[in-house]
Amino acid sequence: GEVLKNLNKFYKRKEIQRLGAENGLDARLFHQAFISFRKYIMESSSVSADLHIILNDICCDAGKVCVAGHVDDLFPFFLRHAKQIFPMLDCMDDLRKISDLRLPPNWYPDARAIQRKIIFHAGPTNSGKTYHAIQRFLSAKSGIYCGPLKLLAHEIFQKSNHANVPCDLVTGEERVYANEEARQAPHVACTIEMCSTNTPYEVAVIDEIQMIRDPARGWAWTRALLGLCAEEIHVCGEAAAIDLVTELMYTTGEEVEVRNYERLTPLTVLDYALESLDNLRPGDCIVCFSKNDIYSVSRQIEARGLECAVIYGSLPPGTKLEQAKKFNDPDDPCKILVATDAIGMGLNLCIRRIIFNSIVKPTVNEKGEKEIDSITTSQALQIAGRAGRFGSSFKQGEVTTMYRDDLVQLKEILSEAVPPVKAAGLHPTPEQIEMFAYHLPDATLSNLIDIFVSLSQVDGMYFVCNIDDFKFLADMIQHIPLNLRSRYVFCTAPLNRKEPFVCTTLLKFARQFSRNEPLTFDWLCRHVKWPLAAPKNIKELVHLEAVHDVFDLYLWLSYRFMDMFPDAALVRDIQKKLDDIIQVGVCNITKLIRASQAAAAPGAADVASEDFTLSRTKRDGKVASAHQGAKSPEALSVAVEAPALRRVRNLRVSQSGTRQEHLKSYGRGSLASRLLREGLLTQEMLRQLESEWQDQHRNGRYGLGSKRDEQHSSKETGKKRK
Repeated sequence: GEVLKNLNKFYKRKEIQRLGAENGLDARLFHQAFISFRKYIMESSSVSADLHIILNDICCDAGKVCVAGHVDDLFPFFLRHAKQIFPMLDCMDDLRKISDLRLPPNWYPDARAIQRKIIFHAGPTNSGKTYHAIQRFLSAKSGIYCGPLKLLAHEIFQKSNHANVPCDLVTGEERVYANEEARQAPHVACTIEMCSTNTPYEVAVIDEIQMIRDPARGWAWTRALLGLCAEEIHVCGEAAAIDLVTELMYTTGEEVEVRNYERLTPLTVLDYALESLDNLRPGDCIVCFSKNDIYSVSRQIEARGLECAVIYGSLPPGTKLEQAKKFNDPDDPCKILVATDAIGMGLNLCIRRIIFNSIVKPTVNEKGEKEIDSITTSQALQIAGRAGRFGSSFKQGEVTTMYRDDLVQLKEILSEAVPPVKAAGLHPTPEQIEMFAYHLPDATLSNLIDIFVSLSQVDGMYFVCNIDDFKFLADMIQHIPLNLRSRYVFCTAPLNRKEPFVCTTLLKFARQFSRNEPLTFDWLCRHVKWPLAAPKNIKELVHLEAVHDVFDLYLWLSYRFMDMFPDAALVRDIQKKLDDIIQVGVCNITKLIRASQAAAAPGAADVASEDFTLSRTKRDGKVASAHQGAKSPEALSVAVEAPALRRVRNLRVSQSGTRQEHLKSYGRGSLASRLLREGLLTQEMLRQLESEWQDQHRNGRYGLGSKRDEQHSSKETGKKRK
């Protein structure tokens, strides 16, 4: 007991905490080291003789004046123990130098060796800003286009070659040469992560520069902007990024010329909501923010005898293009599009009117935490701007919402100025991690990344990108014996960690790779059970999309380990066949939904004729059902959602028939109904929120008459509480 009391006294002394900080132990590391040190002393059967003597001197009889020892004398033993559990303390100065990210421009000496001209093409969607940059790209002797999506890179690749400007295509999974001899063309269109910072070009185009602030991918735009070796850099994007780009270029000694563009066709925000799917017109696009809403809305549309195209993020690029082609074709009976915000970039669509099914979207913040909030002004403008594209059959665009209560908020969102982009993303390079590993040979890759981020120093214009996905994969394959460089490559593989089948496949790839056994075409076919049949329900369609992602993963790895993934050509062939199979499934998506309904909840299909949109119309301040005694509209969404989809979304939606009564009792029917319908809120969560809300009112934290609310009421209008 006396030892424990003195150890705790040691921990609380400010002098000891200061000494710890001087030796590289910040508050978190100091606490962890002390817990371990205390456990070592209290639970060990014996300790070293010198430590035993110090403890004995400190813990002399309490009644005597003890001058033999002091708790501060424990510090050398504590520091020795801390260095055993945190080896980086011995080389902290070196590690701090390696993780110093304050001067990213110095990482690209080739770019610093030339004087580059930076031209910023700023404007909204459909203003022609990218068009003018591409015209300069096509007229140059050599050039590189860097875009955020494979679809955009493929579009520029085709456009260049059709204009008799030989251009190669480079994405993470694909290399396509303009000439048959597979010689490198002077022009290249690539996804931004794949751009070369060593090859000299006359002109470079960096598209969607505002994505430099993206929590996960922003580092790729920073790398391209600072590192491309081009005489002219044409940057395209929102005006909100002008100030940051100008500041970044000031640090490189380069000036920025800004060219502003206005929208080429008018865009009108309507004064009325759609309110019912019966009011749809040819050229309408309903934008949803969940796959479940996509299924539900498309089912409702086709129940009215209308044909619709469907586009969402996890569909293969080929399927997206086919659905877009179907919707754009004036001779095709398909005149309605149901899509997620995947249409915000990468697809040319002839849309007359954008209809937001919801203005609430799940997002991931800079810390990797999930949030549910209204869409941002930038997102709303990007999506709404797809209506009335210049050169299409519609000379002006329109935008509205599905529900009346969302329309006021959408108008406010669209009227707000886009917040300026304040910082650019950075990511540790393989070389930096290798240097860390040299100093910390026993640390895992996940720990190396953690230590790097904790020690990293960044300038105010930069931030370190979210590395949760990287760490997830690092932990997943940690037990597999791989060299550091190979392990790093596997951890940067582009995959959705929420898809179990894809993650399991990566694990198998890594295991076989570690045994130096090539992953052949036959092995892959056995793993995915190829050939595959057309999907019979939504569950099978989702699995086919996952298999397509597995093929993408194989192709991505094949360009990094050609000898171990030797059959890229064969895999690409069957991926094209799989794309055709998925297209068949998407074209018959309502049949798949009906099959899933029958499997998940027999009889639920009877609800299909109900207009679920009317159930959200407010009557007398309450949420009213379209018909008295009708089944809850949320039951349709739940019935549509097959068990596999529940697992994919990792969310459980209550199917209670009394949901409307719950919503009425909570008085926040509009938002609650929307979140329940989208599967973002459960009845239990709703009850807990209600309880917390009442407690806050009782405590006066959010009193309606408070001065704090009056001051911020205008700012908070339309905002959603998490």
